[in-house]
Amino acid sequence: MKKHNAIAYILLVLVGLVITFPFIWMFFACFKTNAEILGSTKLLPSSFDLSAFSRGWNGVGNITFATYFKNTFVMVIPTVLLTVFSCSFVAYGFARFRFPFKKFFFALMISTLMLPNSVIIIPRYLIFNKARLLNTYWPFYLPAAFACFPFFIFMIVQFLRGVPKELDEAAYIDGCSSLKVYFQILLPLIKPALFSAGLFQFMWTWNDFFNTLIYISSVKKFPVSLGLRASLDTAAQVQWDKVMAMSMISILPLIILFFFAQKYFVEGISTTGLKG
Repeated sequence: MKKHNAIAYILLVLVGLVITFPFIWMFFACFKTNAEILGSTKLLPSSFDLSAFSRGWNGVGNITFATYFKNTFVMVIPTVLLTVFSCSFVAYGFARFRFPFKKFFFALMISTLMLPNSVIIIPRYLIFNKARLLNTYWPFYLPAAFACFPFFIFMIVQFLRGVPKELDEAAYIDGCSSLKVYFQILLPLIKPALFSAGLFQFMWTWNDFFNTLIYISSVKKFPVSLGLRASLDTAAQVQWDKVMAMSMISILPLIILFFFAQKYFVEGISTTGLKG
């Protein structure tokens, strides 16, 4: 038995190294020159020079990566909070209430998962253009506020189906309203699903390049994803050590958030889909 465990651990370590190799290579590339990055297959640099981080942080022109990171947090955090609240609220309605055409509306909501972003980007652009909301973060806030993410709604509905309805009934007997049941009884119980939805949305919005490129036109409002791309456009010869250094820093918040929320994330994914 111990032999099988040792073999399993060795295989897991080898697979982990393969998966994390791009990340490891990017880390060591922060200390390499262009000649080493493009002309050598060695993993380790000839010397460890931290200047790429300071040079990369200065950004381009008068805009540093501090501005890009601030813009990213201003865009991402409200989007995540609005998504978690609105999607959980809609999921509560689908999971706990009966109303006319409930199955039809639920099926209609799920069917929107099959719409690719390239199909809806033009109508959304026209709507936000007429509303004069382009070059702001409202194109990210408004869909989040109105629960325009059916994947999260479906995930939370499945989680709520695993919560016994007897808890709601006991709360109603004690005089709780539907809103009190939602806020005081169910929200604490579905924390794993909320963390999973929030983590997914944080990651997707943080890494979003296409939508930010469409809606944001001012360099002063660029998030990190566009800031990294801007650093490639301004130089005739790209200094890849700077790009790798800033890419390394840009993914650190995602890694830190995942490790802190890993317990809830795994629990939310593993228990979603169970029915009580």
